[in-house]
Amino acid sequence: MPARVNSRPCALAIGGLDPGGGAGIAADLRAFTAAGVFGCAALAVITVQSTGGLRSVRSLEAREVLAQAREVIRHQRVRAFKLGALGSIANVRAVGRLLASHLDIPAVVDPVMFATRGRARLLDRTAVDAFLRGVLPHATLLTPNAPEAEVLTGSRIRTVDDAVRAAGQLRAMGARAVLVKGGHLEGRDAIDVLSVGATVHRFRARRIDGLVLHGGGCVLASLIAGRLAGASSHGERALVEAVGWAKQAHRAALARGWNVDRPQTKSSVEPAPSRKTSGGTLVKSMTVLGIIPPAPESITKARP
Repeated sequence: MPARVNSRPCALAIGGLDPGGGAGIAADLRAFTAAGVFGCAALAVITVQSTGGLRSVRSLEAREVLAQAREVIRHQRVRAFKLGALGSIANVRAVGRLLASHLDIPAVVDPVMFATRGRARLLDRTAVDAFLRGVLPHATLLTPNAPEAEVLTGSRIRTVDDAVRAAGQLRAMGARAVLVKGGHLEGRDAIDVLSVGATVHRFRARRIDGLVLHGGGCVLASLIAGRLAGASSHGERALVEAVGWAKQAHRAALARGWNVDRPQTKSSVEPAPSRKTSGGTLVKSMTVLGIIPPAPESITKARP
């Protein structure tokens, strides 16, 4: 009796390697699995980082990035892209051309520029204009946090109303839909703003006191991309459903976050270990989304 082989759609992440596993490609692949699709990856950036911070960034050659991605697309059932850290202006231009040649594949674009800790940049300053011209117009969904949206729009973003205006600006620049994440906004609750079609949806969640999260944006964007890869259509309704489902899955993962930092001293009085940064400032331990619950239909989608 022949073995039964189930077909499965693929989601392809193009982004950076985080050796600590909390963010970048490693987080993307965990999220794709949680969304029920097969995860694939093309490296654009190699970093030296951990939960202690980002030390250095090196961009791969654009031809290497394209060769990786094209090989996967040529032979596997890629049904969604997820873009993360691209690094150099050459990579931005190359990936923009790749998206332009595959307009039938939805692209969730996380415009990663900075790490939670560390001063090295994950997108060169010189690459921002190229990103706006070559990548953003091909984004099915753009998922900036407030600081990233400020760089892309040149506007100050502090409130939910600011986020709504920024989402409108980014859509006017060419993105089909925009999700401005609310973690950096003012207010007791974190409110993400999704602008799609003629509607603005707000996703509200209570902040978790004392949480310092590593890789949360990577995971959210990849959950959305994974959900789109498994969807039968990619219209406005499917996009809103994918974001709502991903928000619920992301929240469930937050409740199961892991502290993977090494304990610093036995005398620490804080519930989580502390460490000193290179500048000498005492900071809390980092949480990573080490467990992403198996998703599929056990999680009801969040209602905007």
